[in-house]
Amino acid sequence: MSAPATRAGAPRALVTGAAGQDGSYLTELLLDRGYEVFGVVRAPKARALPNLEHVRDRITLLEADLAEPGTLAAALAEVEPAELYHLAAPTFVPLSWQDPASTVSEIAVATAALLAQARALDPAPRVYVATSSEIFGEAGESPQNEHTPCRPTTPYGVAKLAAHLLVGTLREHHGLHACSGITYNHESPRRPERFVTRKVTRAAAAIKLGIEHEVVLGDLDAIRDWSDAGDIVRGAWLMLRSDRADDYVLASGHGRTVRELVGVAFGCVGLDPGRHVRVDPSLLRPEPGTAPVGDPAKARRELGWSPETSFEQMIEAMVEADLERLREPAGHRRG
Repeated sequence: MSAPATRAGAPRALVTGAAGQDGSYLTELLLDRGYEVFGVVRAPKARALPNLEHVRDRITLLEADLAEPGTLAAALAEVEPAELYHLAAPTFVPLSWQDPASTVSEIAVATAALLAQARALDPAPRVYVATSSEIFGEAGESPQNEHTPCRPTTPYGVAKLAAHLLVGTLREHHGLHACSGITYNHESPRRPERFVTRKVTRAAAAIKLGIEHEVVLGDLDAIRDWSDAGDIVRGAWLMLRSDRADDYVLASGHGRTVRELVGVAFGCVGLDPGRHVRVDPSLLRPEPGTAPVGDPAKARRELGWSPETSFEQMIEAMVEADLERLREPAGHRRG
């Protein structure tokens, strides 16, 4: 494997969605490896960006909006990076049902605009696009790999599949060094609280501190393949180290239930979840017949990638971070 061509000085990288969970961890990784990092965020860029405050003076921020793909292309044209990491996208799958048109536009159309602009640059950057396990949907096989049939069952999954296919099309027909990272659920203390992992870890911390008394959840037997966000972005970086662009599943390879998640989180603070967890049938959602579990064998074989943080370590770090947040004065708490 070799590094991509660089312009004068440090290699330049452009990261869309830099202020999010994945973008902030990737920004840290790139800075640690000597990159000049440009981060794309929504306007106004002067607002508080909690995930980036500790590195804000080391990066350059640009404003762009997924709803206006031309702004993304303009940012790419301005920076002319050696590497482009496109992470920005709506991330909460259930919301895609409320506005399918915007979901498709902000994922598929925005990706198309960036890929077209990348191809127009000379030299063209190496490109990573974050897609999703949602592209598989009711694939009919588990675990899923890079050759698994794609049968998405949500507008989000359909949009991510379009982005995934666009990457492959421009790579095959125009020689663009573009990779699609088919990522499964990945978590960290920076995960927003609307996601079940943070809902659970925050609840465990709040109940331990006597702030709350119970957490209300849906299907405790729902299965997900959870990895650490830092491991996932390291996989993205490794993809652009390879001289051959391709698509890779990034996952732990292990399916775990929400019940297991609850058990680990509450175990971190010495609580019996049976005394504090209530199931609300109104929160139950149809679960896919195909368990969403990824097979990362190709990434392990070709990129030398494998998760370094265990599920238990990841959840413990999230609980500890939530304990720390909740102990802070209310005016100083971060999400």
